[in-house]
Amino acid sequence: MDNIFLCGGLSFLITFFAIPVIIQVAKEKRLFDEPDERKIHQVVIPTLGGLGIFSGFVFSILMGVSFGKHPEFQFFIASTIVVFFLGLKDDILIISPSKKFIGQVIAAGILVQFGGIQINSLHGLLGIHTIPHLANLALSVVTIVMIINSFNLIDGIDGLAGALGIISTASFGIYFILVHETAYATMSLALTGSLIAFLIFNFPPAKIFMGDTGSLLLGLVNSILVIKFIAIASAGNHSISFHSAPAIGFSILMIPLFDTIRVFSLRILNRRSPFSPDRNHIHHFLLDAGFSHQQATLICVLTNLLFIGIALFFDGLGVNYVFLILIGVGTIFMWSIYLLKNKNQKIDSKMADLKKDTVSSHRFLSTKPEVLEVD
Repeated sequence: MDNIFLCGGLSFLITFFAIPVIIQVAKEKRLFDEPDERKIHQVVIPTLGGLGIFSGFVFSILMGVSFGKHPEFQFFIASTIVVFFLGLKDDILIISPSKKFIGQVIAAGILVQFGGIQINSLHGLLGIHTIPHLANLALSVVTIVMIINSFNLIDGIDGLAGALGIISTASFGIYFILVHETAYATMSLALTGSLIAFLIFNFPPAKIFMGDTGSLLLGLVNSILVIKFIAIASAGNHSISFHSAPAIGFSILMIPLFDTIRVFSLRILNRRSPFSPDRNHIHHFLLDAGFSHQQATLICVLTNLLFIGIALFFDGLGVNYVFLILIGVGTIFMWSIYLLKNKNQKIDSKMADLKKDTVSSHRFLSTKPEVLEVD
């Protein structure tokens, strides 16, 4: 157990001391994220924070996990290297969504085919238990790619992706410690340590962003952890098991996953690519509703913790009922934020019109009347 926390501390220290160096190099080489009409920040900020996260995480895994006892971890590292270079290229040169998607599928394929990260059963979801092998492979790849993109897309405001990542990795880490899955606990807390160090520099006002290098890695590792969590927690042969393990796993990733599924669905319904950018994410709604970066991040974090609590509380009802409760509460939450955003925008519009009318009246009153000379 001491080894687990030592690896978490090691990843924290490596990332903590690497980030300032990365910021300095990024400034010297002008590797910035340029503001545009869709982005929140107004100044240029380095985007290579994922380099520090990756360095601390991978070094800790290499130090803390025996590949002889856990050979699947060599394939986990291989898949993280794929998304690392994929994200790094996108952060520096920008690549098309299609090429990014292909890279994600390759990384997912490594995990599924060689790493054994597969969804072999739905554990009673929709009345389905065991699924055919080909369907298992396809569903596993789709799930991994979806989770990767969920963290990539939620990384829109300072501190949000990092804070949600800390919640998910720490949650999985605590569970794996309790059921004595040391290797997966080490993996979880290694990423937790790196994210805590990164968040020191990313919390508003951010000095650096994690970029795609960090968000893709965060999504990939969480996909490994949640699929492993569901398999172990549903098996019933460990000290702690759950009736609704898939729903609990979903609740741990609730904010990024629910938001991504919602946004992808809206884009497809509007006959657009699911990867096309817009301002329909939950963090955009919260900012448009008048909340600051800190407040929006705190709302998302507390809401995600609430979802985890709901899933655990209703675990005995079964996976289908817990999923329905989570989706229902999630829909109410999103609808409330949407209404609040529209109300705030109407108030801002009225204030702008009032200000415009006031300025026009002031100009009219300040205009000197024309003097007519009479002969």
